[in-house]
Amino acid sequence: MGKTAAGETAAQASAKTSAKAPAGKKAAAPKKAAAKRTAAKTTAAAPKAVKAAAAKTPAAKAPARKPESRAAMIRRARRINRELAEVYPYAHPELDFTNPFELLVATVLSAQTTDLRVNQTTPALFALCPTPEDMAAMDPERLEELIRPAGFFRAKTKSLLGLSAALRDRFGGEVPGRLEDLVSLPGVGRKTANVVLGNAFGVPGITVDTHFGRLARRFGWTTQEDPEKVEADVAEIFPKSEWTMLSHRVVFHGRRVCHSRKPACGACPIAPLCPSYGEGETDPEKAKKLLKYEMGGQPGQRLRPPADYPGRPAAPLAAR
Repeated sequence: MGKTAAGETAAQASAKTSAKAPAGKKAAAPKKAAAKRTAAKTTAAAPKAVKAAAAKTPAAKAPARKPESRAAMIRRARRINRELAEVYPYAHPELDFTNPFELLVATVLSAQTTDLRVNQTTPALFALCPTPEDMAAMDPERLEELIRPAGFFRAKTKSLLGLSAALRDRFGGEVPGRLEDLVSLPGVGRKTANVVLGNAFGVPGITVDTHFGRLARRFGWTTQEDPEKVEADVAEIFPKSEWTMLSHRVVFHGRRVCHSRKPACGACPIAPLCPSYGEGETDPEKAKKLLKYEMGGQPGQRLRPPADYPGRPAAPLAAR
C-alpha cells in the first residue's frame, strides 16, 4: 500500500481524521452537562436564598401602625369602653361588703393579694368586728390571726387598728364620703378612697390598680407608670359619669382575658381595637384555654356575687 509523505498509509490518515472529529463533539458534551448541573443547583437554591433575604428585609416584618391622632385615640378608647360594657354588663366590685366600713376594710386587705382571698377572710373578721369601734378595741394579736390569710397581716393590722380608731374618734364611727377625709386615714391611699367613694357613695372615681394600669398602657391611653398620672390621663379621655364603671370593666377584662404575662389575644372581644394585639396567644383555641373566672367556666372571686353574675360563687376558705 502506498504511504503518505509522513510515512502513513492513506487508511491510517483517514482513521485519524475521523477520530479527531467526534472527539471534539465528545469534549463539548461534558461541558454542557456540567453547565446544566450548575444551573439546576442554582435554581434549587434560589428559593432558599430568596426566603433568607426576605427574612432579613424590613418587608418581612409586620407593618408599623400609622400614627394615631389624639381625637382618634379618644374615639377608639370610648368605643372600647362601650364594647366592654356589652361583654361585662355584670361588672362589679369583686369584694364582698354590705356597708362602707366593710368595703373600706376589705379594700385595705386587698393590697398584695387577690380579692378572692380577702372574701374568704372577711366573714370571720366582720362577725367579730362589725363596726369601727369593735375593730379599734381588738387585741392586735387576735386581729393578726384573723387576717393572716390575706398576707402582710402585721402591716395590715396596724392600718386597720389605726383607721378604725380614726373613724371612731374623728368621724363619729362613720366612713366619710370625701376623698380628702378618706386619704387622711391610716393605710388609705387614693386608690382605696376611689373604690369606697365609687361603690359605697356613688361618687365617680377611677381605680388604678395593677390591672387597670397595665391595660390603660396596652390600649394606648397613657404611657405613665405612676397610678396618679395614669388616673389623670384617663380622666381626660372619659366623661366623669363613666369613671367608676369603666374601672370595673377594665379590671374585669384584665383579670379574665388580658393577663399580665400571657394575654389571650385570640379570644379577646376587643382585639380589633387594641394596638397591642399579638403580645399574647393569638390562636383562638389556645387563647380560650387562658380565660379565667366565669369566662373560663371557673368560680368567681366573690362568695356572695350579685344576682346578675353569670358565673359560680367562690368557695369559703375552709373548703379550699
